Amino acid sequence: MVPIFELVIGVAIGIVVTVLIEEVISSVIRRAAKIAGSSPTVIRDVVATMRIIAILVILAEIFSITGLASEFTVLTISGIGALAVSLALQNTLSNIISGILLFFDGVIHLNDTVEYGNVKGRVVRLALRNTWIKLDSGEIAVISNSLLYGGPLINHSATARISKKYAIE
Repeated sequence: MVPIFELVIGVAIGIVVTVLIEEVISSVIRRAAKIAGSSPTVIRDVVATMRIIAILVILAEIFSITGLASEFTVLTISGIGALAVSLALQNTLSNIISGILLFFDGVIHLNDTVEYGNVKGRVVRLALRNTWIKLDSGEIAVISNSLLYGGPLINHSATARISKKYAIE
């Protein structure tokens, strides 16, 4: 049996290390999100998610160090935590992946004239989560990338570029 003092020290070290790692990762994510122009809501959601992950890791450490849980239980808690995070970030991840695909497929570029539903205008900003389209009236329409990628998206400016890339006659 492990003395109580060693258990307390082990738990305290585990908590401190986990919190430090969470703070470093959150700081890096916050900085990257601000550079990318993400909204404060997205940054807050990501930081909150990181805190939830840290709390789950701390609980798993406590259960493991104190002997209250086996490795199987720790893996189960980790799996549930990962599932919760993936469900919480499902829309954000969908928009980010769609933004990457729109960019790499060359479907849309800055200053292209596009039409999506009843929105027609010029692309003024491409971001990971959304695309900004300036309408003829001067208003800005912000459309999520997952919606654009799902279509139907009409790009009036890209006929020559896309025809050449995909050998369409």
